[in-house]
Amino acid sequence: MQILIDNIPVDVQTGESLLDIVRRTGLDSDSLKTRPIAADIAGEAFTLNYIPMRQKEQGDSITTFRMRKAIRKGGGEVKLIRYPESRGRAIYERTILYVFFLAMRELFSKVHTKVNYAVGPSLDISVDSELPFTPDDVETVRAKMREIVEADYPLIRRRLDIDEAIRFFERDGQEDKVRLLKWRQFTYFDVYEHGDYVDYFYGEMCPSTGYVNVFDLQHRPGGLFLLRPSDANPDVATRYVYMPNISKVFARSDRWGDLMHCRCVADLNDMVENGSIRELIRVNEALHERRFAEIATEIVNRGARAVLIAGPSSSGKTTSANRVATQLRVLGKTPILLSLDDYYIDRKYVKPDENGEIDYEHINMIDVAQFNVDLEALLNGERVEIPHFDFKTGSRQMLGRYVQLGDDAMLIIEGLHGLNPQLLTPRIDKRLIFKLYVSALTTLNLDDHNRIPSTDVRLLRRMVRDYETRGATIERTLGMWDSVKRGEQRWIFPYQESADEIMNTSLVYELAVLKKHIYPLLKAVESDSPCYDEVISTIKFLNYISDAAVEDEIPPTSILREFVGGNAFYR
Repeated sequence: MQILIDNIPVDVQTGESLLDIVRRTGLDSDSLKTRPIAADIAGEAFTLNYIPMRQKEQGDSITTFRMRKAIRKGGGEVKLIRYPESRGRAIYERTILYVFFLAMRELFSKVHTKVNYAVGPSLDISVDSELPFTPDDVETVRAKMREIVEADYPLIRRRLDIDEAIRFFERDGQEDKVRLLKWRQFTYFDVYEHGDYVDYFYGEMCPSTGYVNVFDLQHRPGGLFLLRPSDANPDVATRYVYMPNISKVFARSDRWGDLMHCRCVADLNDMVENGSIRELIRVNEALHERRFAEIATEIVNRGARAVLIAGPSSSGKTTSANRVATQLRVLGKTPILLSLDDYYIDRKYVKPDENGEIDYEHINMIDVAQFNVDLEALLNGERVEIPHFDFKTGSRQMLGRYVQLGDDAMLIIEGLHGLNPQLLTPRIDKRLIFKLYVSALTTLNLDDHNRIPSTDVRLLRRMVRDYETRGATIERTLGMWDSVKRGEQRWIFPYQESADEIMNTSLVYELAVLKKHIYPLLKAVESDSPCYDEVISTIKFLNYISDAAVEDEIPPTSILREFVGGNAFYR
């Protein structure tokens, strides 16, 4: 058999793995930035431990047949996955979490440990033990993790019958896995094991523990932060950054999860099955309404005259702006909604950069000078004509919309760069500006060792909205997503901590509703699609979630209505 691995033709030898081939062809590297950690074959991700041509004594497996089928479909072409890719970062995260939980198992076998969510560049992990978890304990864990990395244990999957897997996890006390697996739709379950530690992380892993040598740990009360490789330089761990505002929002969401008795997918599925999801929706929406009311009250108490709202894609910014406006009206204010998009400069004046490319999300695409002239005039009580940007013609137009702030009037301005310090000139009185950051910060977990990234939920929202309201295919949305994320990393996330308040727009019930919309569309994607791996990964994730036909329960002002339709603010 001959394959083409990163465009290098290679004759595959019987019994050698993809990893052997990578090393034999000189494609391995000591740098995480360039080191292959998995393989892309016909759009699917595969571990480098796969053996394309097994010897008789090695036996065969379903996974080997799947890889051979993929190699045939891809014409023998194998593309190597590295850390800088989004898939590569996810593979690395799963593997370093395996190393972490193995270290905890060997050091503190009776302690309950759970990965919660990403806080900036780090993963928040709670440690529930009778004795306080100390900084010295963190040092001990770090040393054990280094030992496991140095040992370079191979990470080989083993397939179990689903009932066998459930019985094992019951005996092992991993009740979270037991509850989740009872919702699994297949008769088998793949695990990784080392000694008496058996676990699974939902997706491909690095070939061995030696691959995840870039990490750090930071103690916090009740647990720690696991620091991932730096995006700028993956060969060093990211620096710990204290993010009190984001941490406070996650803590509030944790309390909400406890209040609603919904902290993991199994909790949500139980509620779908017994019908209590309808009450869950009512409580969750009431908590959102209360939070919007609190934010509006703070805006008024601070004496702000303008609210700047920013957030990543599919966070529900438009609905949030309207709900804040509604709450401000309750407090006697007259909100006026504006968009930063209307201050885009005419496309004919946009010049490509030195690479011949145009970054339409750059703050230089905004006519910052004119925006500040208009904002200053409005804050001074003057009457101002507000421009309208026509995206079809790529030009700004004046259509006779005049705005003037009366005594009780207040501006609500939504836009990508709302938190960017370059947006406001020194002439603007910052005491009159309130900055609101809006994001869907998911706290629902698959199980204690597998978090659901907020980015994945926002992508589901966007796929549903793009299809329902814009007629866009799944492939089109996925094809733009990496560019969207790059823009967020550059223009949104660096400024999230500077917000006066943060609104978490995630809803613990939304996955059960989104699945009903998106699952048939995902299943219809053909295997030759360039985004097939992302689609398959999403399908596997959604297979654990029960869908719910409860849209009659969702209020027309809900954040979720921005994506599934029926939003009162768009009528």
